[in-house]
Amino acid sequence: MERAGKKNGNNRDWQLWQQHNKPLEILSEQMFYQKLDYIHKNPVEAGFVENEEEYLYSSARYFYDKKGLIELCYWR
Repeated sequence: MERAGKKNGNNRDWQLWQQHNKPLEILSEQMFYQKLDYIHKNPVEAGFVENEEEYLYSSARYFYDKKGLIELCYWR
């Protein structure tokens, strides 16, 4: 992190996050669900939980009829 921070003139010392993004336009419903599935699987891949619906901060809970921290209002 120190090496990355010193390479970037926007930092003084360290850099933890990348300072750019590469947005993608969601072009189809299939692509939407592919990206949603990727997001839902992140806590599992990180080893925080064994199943995506167990992560309290995830919208995946909604798809398993479990209560989350906020009420979601979108289609299934």
